[in-house]
Amino acid sequence: MKFSLNYLWRWIKQESVFSIIFCLTLISLFFVPPSPVYLSYIDWNTIFILFALMTVVAGFSSCGLFSRLGTVVCRAASGDRTLAAVLIYLCFFTSMLITNDVALLTFVPFSVALLGTERKNLLIRVIVLQTIAANTGSMLTPIGNPQNLFLFAQMSVSLGMFLLIMLPLTAAAGIILAVTVFICIPKSSGTIAADTVCRNSAGNAVPVRKALVYGLLFLLSLGSVLHVIPAYVTAGIIFLFTVIFDRSSLRNVDFMLLLTFICFFIFTGNIAEIEPVRVFLQEKISGADFPAAVIVSQVISNVPATLMLFPFSGNITELLLGVNTGGLGSLVASLASLISFKLYAKTKDADSGAFFRFFTLLNVIFLLLLILFKIFIYREIL
Repeated sequence: MKFSLNYLWRWIKQESVFSIIFCLTLISLFFVPPSPVYLSYIDWNTIFILFALMTVVAGFSSCGLFSRLGTVVCRAASGDRTLAAVLIYLCFFTSMLITNDVALLTFVPFSVALLGTERKNLLIRVIVLQTIAANTGSMLTPIGNPQNLFLFAQMSVSLGMFLLIMLPLTAAAGIILAVTVFICIPKSSGTIAADTVCRNSAGNAVPVRKALVYGLLFLLSLGSVLHVIPAYVTAGIIFLFTVIFDRSSLRNVDFMLLLTFICFFIFTGNIAEIEPVRVFLQEKISGADFPAAVIVSQVISNVPATLMLFPFSGNITELLLGVNTGGLGSLVASLASLISFKLYAKTKDADSGAFFRFFTLLNVIFLLLLILFKIFIYREIL
């Protein structure tokens, strides 16, 4: 029994976001009794597309495609600042297509392998900047992160319009990132990076046929994102393919994220049925979508904040900008940030305190700068 309780406690801590949302959902059942109406709360289109994209990205990862990309790009880098910039902007640009979570899961361990754990300050700075890069680069596209995928499906705008909405904020973050790299990363030179890359890249061939198949499945997923192909058709095809040919990739899908979404859909649906709560939230959020999204994201992270605030939002564009900007700031503002922290904490002689301090300082600065950009410049651009 003791072992079982310890295991349960470790699992709860590991899946803390799901555990909290699941408890909130259970509490909401006392106010709105379970019924078939619950099924209508769930945006199944988002669930199916999210499953499809996560499965395809897991397939790409199993091919070693992203690590190979990093190896090829880093091969030409020399010196700390150049190498750091490459590692950071790999996260910035790849997160637009493979999500911020996957970009960090791929390139943070890659950075640890390249830089080593002896140069503690440099490693901390690179990983923190990679985290910011992934959280800001992923803002641009509907498939960059889960909240964008959900809100894009609700906005009834074209892909071009979505990109236009998010481009100024993403570009501003990219420019601030470049300045920060120049300030925070020393310009030393050496060949250790190139030597390490060449040594680690030996024998890392990508299975071309498998990569091409997943490329086709990725295009199929994009068809569902753009409402060309029904999402359930895409999800069904990808599920059948992985069950028959590549079960290992299916096992790497984050099903807890899907369950978290489903629980939150039910929770927010129940909250919307409670008249006093619905009226209160509508009054408080109406006209203040952006600041509400930023503030709530700092406490419960931007994906749950999106699902919680959406039913009461009067301006989805402002909500979109708010939850993406709100992914910066606290360590819990974006679930992707927790991934980076956990990956760093597992390294040899990790200084979690130093990581947390530098992470918080830099994230708060980025958050404030993007808020100021949104208030004073963004409106002028669009």
